[in-house]
Amino acid sequence: MSKDTVDSNDPAFLHFAGWGEFRKIEDLDASSSSISHLDQEHRHFLGTWKATAICGNDITSSCLYVSGLAIATAGVMAPFALLLVSFTLFLFRKIYAEVGSALPMNGGTYTLLLNTTTKKKAAMAATLTILSYIATAVISANEALHYIHTIYDSIPVVEGTLVLLGLFAVLSIVGVSESANVALGIFIIHLLTLTVLIGGSAFALLHDSSALFENLKTVQLDTNWGAALFRGFLVGLLGISGFESSANYIEEQSPGVFPKTLKNMWVSVTVLNPVICLLALSLFTIPFISANQNGLLARMGGNALGGGFSKWVAINAFLVLSGAVLTSFVGIIGLVRRMALDRCLPQFLLRENALRKTNHWIILAFFAVCVSVLYFTNGKIESLASVYTISFLFVMLLFGIGNMLLKVRRGKLPRADQAQWPTVIIACALVGIGLIGNLLINPDGTKIFMAYYAGAVSIVLLMLWRTTILRFILQATQASENLLPGTRLAIRNTIENLLKPIISKPVIYFTKGDNIATLNNAALYVLKNEQTKHLQFVNFYQDEKSIPPSLFEQAKVIDQLYPQLTVDIVVVCGVFNPASIESLSKRLAIEKNRMFIGTPGNKFPHRVEKLGGVRVII
Repeated sequence: MSKDTVDSNDPAFLHFAGWGEFRKIEDLDASSSSISHLDQEHRHFLGTWKATAICGNDITSSCLYVSGLAIATAGVMAPFALLLVSFTLFLFRKIYAEVGSALPMNGGTYTLLLNTTTKKKAAMAATLTILSYIATAVISANEALHYIHTIYDSIPVVEGTLVLLGLFAVLSIVGVSESANVALGIFIIHLLTLTVLIGGSAFALLHDSSALFENLKTVQLDTNWGAALFRGFLVGLLGISGFESSANYIEEQSPGVFPKTLKNMWVSVTVLNPVICLLALSLFTIPFISANQNGLLARMGGNALGGGFSKWVAINAFLVLSGAVLTSFVGIIGLVRRMALDRCLPQFLLRENALRKTNHWIILAFFAVCVSVLYFTNGKIESLASVYTISFLFVMLLFGIGNMLLKVRRGKLPRADQAQWPTVIIACALVGIGLIGNLLINPDGTKIFMAYYAGAVSIVLLMLWRTTILRFILQATQASENLLPGTRLAIRNTIENLLKPIISKPVIYFTKGDNIATLNNAALYVLKNEQTKHLQFVNFYQDEKSIPPSLFEQAKVIDQLYPQLTVDIVVVCGVFNPASIESLSKRLAIEKNRMFIGTPGNKFPHRVEKLGGVRVII
């Protein structure tokens, strides 16, 4: 291939990246390479119960507020609505299990779409997960203060919520992370508390069922049960938020644990939410429940087992909901770091403070956004719940769509579980209906959601289109006759200095053959999804005779076909495996999330997640 270069002082380099080069590496030492992961050096493999506890605290904390919301909306149809929600979650169990077995990598929806569609679509979906974390933190902190307020009514809820969010922001900067042991302890205490609450409420019902009969009297023959069930379903979907969280730390779970966490979460939701809702209807009248949605379970505990147990329920609720706030901080740090590493968010977010080595800018930005959401909603649970539910349902729907793309575009990826097409379609339809309904029934919450989503997407698009924007500014200023020559030169030099580091750092596509169509698809993917204009085709060989004979000629064709892209050929003597990828990454100083492969088949000896962040693009 030609080694001609282009004068980098000429703005033409923005349109012609230069001819590629050939490089041969014969001394790659992969024997001593320790495999590092993209954004976490030390892995702690979690067993079933510890893994369940982390996501279980999140999803079971919703039972502390979803029953009151469902009853206020659907009346006596609320338990049936929550059962319909449980059926929806049952369908999504298979969907998540299939994705988890095919792509067992952290990141949830973002990682799924990143490996099945374009980076822009994956990043825009990730902003929905960010909003879900924001809403989780705010509504959990707010509801935690409502429960404490049932004990100490002198504590202001909104101001207390602000203090609680600030406390966890400080703890996150100090470096207090989520502990699986602590999470398991909280989870066990929470389940025991709810078990006692259910038993005590059922016993109280045997002695006094007047409230239940009073509520049943509200049911008339001409009641539109379908409409009540539908409204309850829309609100009840809030009760399964947190189900998606297990996929965000799947790499920390021991083999075979992920499907078990999905099953355990489904069983918990199926048992707890409808039963607690039914018992609430048995202990209190619907008007009372509607007026006392916040802290409802504490009032149930007091009614069934006395004031002492009511206080314990409130304390337990505070602990569990506080755990959900901590989960949000931990989750947002991991997701934003990953997106920044993938160049979807500004790089300053990766800066670590010298004292504790934590990402303070991510934490402070998250805290500021949470405070703004609390301010704009004035701490009203209905508006908070709407923002929470909408963002969560978008994430679930996109995960279902991602499952479809995985079947169609990455069908060769081996997987232990598989969701049938009718399951995926029905699940997506139910969540889609719930999403549209929630968008319509709470216009105020929808406006808040759209405002924050637009802001988050704007930042992502600005990052993804930054080279295009800089080029436009460069062309506009160079063509302007109103600027002095010295000013135009200064602007050009500034923009070129900004552009060169972005477009010159290469990405790698590992190829075992010389198929021109495959190489062309890889080049097109890079042009559409990456800011760089430098692509390296890397081929591993053990015998020089096994190097694809037409690889050099085909790469030269790609190089000439796309003048804005520099195409190199790198042939490496060695075996393609995780250790050799690690060594090559260090040798070329190219991060593994800048390395791509085609979809491996059943004969590929290594799992995708073992490659340390290499992306599947074809």
